Amino acid sequence: MTKASDLFIEALEEEGVEYIFGIPGEENLDFLDSLSRSKKIKLILTRHEQAAGFMAATYGRFTGKAGVCLSTLGPGATNFVTAAAYAQLGGMPMMMVTGQKPVKKSKQGRFQILDVVDMMGPITKYTHQIVAADNIPSKVREAFRLAEEEKPGAVHLEFPEDIAEEHSHERPMKASMARRAIPEEKAIRAAVQKIEQAKAPIIVIGAGANRKLCSKMLTRLVNNSGIPFVTTQLGKGVIDERHDLFLGNAALSAGDFVHRAIEASDLIINVGHDVIEKPPFFMKPGGAEVIHVSFRSAEVDPVYFPQIEVIGDIANAIWQMDTVLKKQSHWNFSAMMRVKEKHDANILEGADDPRFPVYPQRMVAEVRKVMPDDGIICLDNGVYKIWFARNYRAYKPNTVLLDNALATMGAGLPSAMAAHLVYPDRKVMAICGDGGFMMNSQELETAVRLKMNITVVILNDNSYGMIRWKQANMGFDDWGLQYGNPDFIKYAESYGAMGYRVEDTAKLGTMLEHCLNAPGVHLVEVPVDYSDNDRILNKDIKKLSAAIRLDGASGVDAPIEAGDDTPPRKFLSRLFKQPK
Repeated sequence: MTKASDLFIEALEEEGVEYIFGIPGEENLDFLDSLSRSKKIKLILTRHEQAAGFMAATYGRFTGKAGVCLSTLGPGATNFVTAAAYAQLGGMPMMMVTGQKPVKKSKQGRFQILDVVDMMGPITKYTHQIVAADNIPSKVREAFRLAEEEKPGAVHLEFPEDIAEEHSHERPMKASMARRAIPEEKAIRAAVQKIEQAKAPIIVIGAGANRKLCSKMLTRLVNNSGIPFVTTQLGKGVIDERHDLFLGNAALSAGDFVHRAIEASDLIINVGHDVIEKPPFFMKPGGAEVIHVSFRSAEVDPVYFPQIEVIGDIANAIWQMDTVLKKQSHWNFSAMMRVKEKHDANILEGADDPRFPVYPQRMVAEVRKVMPDDGIICLDNGVYKIWFARNYRAYKPNTVLLDNALATMGAGLPSAMAAHLVYPDRKVMAICGDGGFMMNSQELETAVRLKMNITVVILNDNSYGMIRWKQANMGFDDWGLQYGNPDFIKYAESYGAMGYRVEDTAKLGTMLEHCLNAPGVHLVEVPVDYSDNDRILNKDIKKLSAAIRLDGASGVDAPIEAGDDTPPRKFLSRLFKQPK
């Protein structure tokens, strides 16, 4: 017979688990003892359960295998909630294991006890309490199956301490052979016919297409057909963004160059669309038609009602289309290419701006210069996420990790740590605002303890800058969003990391390059200037893209957002004054 906690670990080993991230409590001690004897799984002890969840989710995003995280009951389990939502909305396979008091007999009343299984229901694909040792193999297998199948997401198992002490004759279950269904040939033929009849088709690549094989097939389709493409934020890097047919990333809600390019189309091939992202276009009656290519059928609403749906494995669908699609001489992409020319020129503006504090476009340009093609940047959540989504060209899939689903703060550093574990030989950089960094900054100790090689960039403006920007845009008083920060250099050094502060924009690139190429954990504080945010993101882009808006090309609705009522730059400059 096998002890239940040993059986649980063996079941995880059977699933190919490499790491368990988290913080054990007394209710997990049998589980922890069994884990200590595993020769296949390593415990990554973190300083907060939320960070452990972010790391597990990011591991799942990179590998396609569910990352596993561990907590005790009560407060440990509640600390997983944000990470669970992060994984669930973002399509990242993750499994949470939480402890619980004895469920058969307990002498502690309701102390620390919450209905964690019920709590996890709305934010997971599957949540279950294990009530018998014999159930462990099937429940673990079912949890992994659901976490990893499309659309991937979060699952949860509660493992009470009295069940962990039981014994069982059961053995771990092996994964079954499973293949995703391929799209029907009739749907492929209908889609190809529609594309060939179109005047100016365009490909929009979304979150669901951010898969390894999808990347290969989409690149082949674009190369063979010559059809231009844009991406959503979670579709960045699916095709190398240095490609001549890349038109841009849908980083802004509306009014950007990308939206003008989509307006120039009469047919949108929407690949991997996921409603959790801000939509890159709105359909309207009589406008451009849409081909929906995804693992699942479309969620129809007043602004999204595709005429053709190709449902099944996305990579297979694209491969089938590519084998029969003929490039058409009547296709006309000249309008899209004019948009691309203006867009590319706009992105270059400010890339060599010498001012200090560092101008955002200069920041993005310097990071791109020092990162190798396969280098990974992990963005926390803030206004800089828009800058990097728009201006930073991703050369490979999953080299720009940002959260355009839950859009939570605090995930940048833990995500970078998980990236290093999965790809220890690649350059990894976390890019965080000062607000987001401080939400999980304690994980610097974890990174140092594990001898990781990562660079953490903190963009410092001593406030919740994105919200202050929007507060100013709405005409409200500057109030309630400023704070003080620690001395980040001393803070890093107190954990055993190395700290640097940029005091001259000309030295930024050299400093980043040094940190990326030196072993250990490096923190770089960069004072930033957000005073031009409104002009660049609200006014200049809208005016420039409006100037190239195409008469008669009203296939989709991407309205230009008014910027006339925005505060003057002098006021924004006062808002975003820099730390001394």
